[in-house]
Formats: sequence, C-alpha cells, structure tokens
Amino acid sequence: MVVGWLAKTYYNNTVKEWLYALLIIFGVAIIAKIFYKIIGSILKRLTSKTKSKIDDIFIDMLEEPLVFALILGGAWFGLNTLVLSDAIKALLVKAFHFLIAIDIAWLLARLFEAIYEEYIVPFAKNTDTELDDQILPLIRKGVKSIIWALGIVIALNNAGYNVGAILAGLGIGGIALAMAAKDTISNIFGGIAIFTDQLFLIGDRIKISGIDGVVEEIRLRSTKVRTMQGRLTTIPNSEFISAAVENVSSEPSRKVKVTLGVSCDLSKKKMQKAMKIVNDLLEKNKNVVKHSVAFNGFGDFTFDIFVIYYIKKGAGVLDTKTQVNLEILNQFNKHKIDMPYPTQVVRKA
Repeated sequence: MVVGWLAKTYYNNTVKEWLYALLIIFGVAIIAKIFYKIIGSILKRLTSKTKSKIDDIFIDMLEEPLVFALILGGAWFGLNTLVLSDAIKALLVKAFHFLIAIDIAWLLARLFEAIYEEYIVPFAKNTDTELDDQILPLIRKGVKSIIWALGIVIALNNAGYNVGAILAGLGIGGIALAMAAKDTISNIFGGIAIFTDQLFLIGDRIKISGIDGVVEEIRLRSTKVRTMQGRLTTIPNSEFISAAVENVSSEPSRKVKVTLGVSCDLSKKKMQKAMKIVNDLLEKNKNVVKHSVAFNGFGDFTFDIFVIYYIKKGAGVLDTKTQVNLEILNQFNKHKIDMPYPTQVVRKA
C-alpha cells in the first residue's frame, strides 16, 4: 500500500522522488548548521589568539548568510534531481540568482553593522564634539540602505530583468513621486540643515512655534521633543527651515529681573543698607555671574529696588532663584526692612 502510494506521479515525478528531493534540502540545512558550528568554533579559537577583532567579527557575521547559502546549494541540488519543465527550470535559475545576490547583500550589511558597533560608535563617544553622535545614526541608515538597494538591483539583473528599463521607468515616475512627496523632501532638507547649521543637539532645550521642550531624537524627516509638560512631540524638520528656532540651552547665562518693594518709611541710610544687602548676597552666590542693583523708582506704596542678575549656565535656575529670594527675605527681616503690601479697608455704610 505504501509502495503504491510512493509510486504515484505528480508533476512528472513520483512521490518518492519528491520526498527524496525534500530530504536532500532538509538534510543539507541540518548538515550546514552542524558544519558551521564545528568549523566556526575552530576558527574562533584561532582568531581569539590574534590582536585584531575584525576576524572575530567576520566569523560571527558570516554564520547565518553562509548557512543560508549552503541551504540554497542543497535546494538547488535537490530540485535538480526532479524532472521539471524548461519554464520551471528557468524560473528556478532566476530565483536562485536573485537569492544569492540578496544573501551577499545581507552579509555585507551585517559586516557593516558589526564594524559600526565595534569601532565607529566607541570612536564617536571618545571625541569631544557631539556632532558625530548626531550624524552617525544617519550614516548608519544611509550605508545600509545603499547596500540593500545595490543588492536588490544586482539581484534583479542576475534574475534576468532589465534593470535599466526599470530605473528609467522609476525616473519618469519619480517626477510625479517628487511632486507628491515634496513635504517629505522638504523635511529631509530640514534635517540636513539641522546638522550642517548645528541648530541644536540632542539634550538641548529649544523653543519653536509655541513648543518648548528638550530634544530627544533627531531623524532625517522629523525631530522628537519632550515638552516641559512631559509630552513627546514630533516636529517635521521643514519647520526648522521656515520658523525661528530658539536654542535655550545655548544661552551663556539666565537673566533674572526682580523688583523689591520696600517701605516708604525707610530713611536714605536704611535704603542704602537694603541695596547693599542685596548686592552683597548676590556677590557671594556662586551661581550668579554678574548683577546690578538700583533704586529704580517710587511706587504707590513702596520704594522700588530693581535687581538684575545672571545665573550661570548649568546651575539650577529655580534653585538659585529660591536661594536668593530666601536670603533677601532673611536679611531684610534681620535688619527690620519692611516690604509692605497693599491693604484695603472696607467699611459698612
């Protein structure tokens, strides 16, 4: 019964012949995996004795593409044991040529990724400038895209397709595509402008079109900003071409303006004392880089002392303002310098 079933013919081949071909394909896949594990372990022991890491990277990245190539070879051998029509054979030849080119592109992409992580990223971290940290992710995506694009073009050419005609068709359609994708192109040019003009870096606080936040990620088409409310906002890069961008982090210091209203009962000597107190405490504050104190005018209920001071970059703005205000309050109370506030008495008729 089983023998009779194996003798049945499907598409010019018996079931036994189909099973034999499948057995070859699966057998080669298993043998290829075992073969690479054995050879790979031997090669890794040899490369571990060398000073360079490039050979270790090559061995690691070679495994999957090589195993896939061996499986392709097994599939080719297994399918060639069958009786196939000329049309199917021609189709298989094209498919194998296509897959071989894709496999090589896969290997090259893996090698580039490994070299990028092993050498380029550590090198960028050791440099003083942060610009390379911003540009490298774009280079990484660009190089991998080029590898895969070339791999697909070569694969299609190997498969017998007229790549020139395809590219020409894409060129004609590219005009219409460019018109439809003009916003995307504008965003890409905006991304390039961010890097070339160094408008800001990751971690900088910026203000643009009513958005105030910290830059978390810069992509080729958009930039992600975490607002001061904690919300993640995606801004198209074209905005940075047409709108004014304020880089808050680039300021050398933060300017603070304060008007202190003291009692109108203060004498000239007491007024000078109040100004000296403010001037002295600002001079002693390590987070204040420069300051100015002046008797600015006469209010409805107070004499006004106008204070301007600058908080150095990197210092906590709110913490410094709190520290200064508390010290002023403490010193004014200590020297009995009143800071009155408007009062209103309501009398019933």
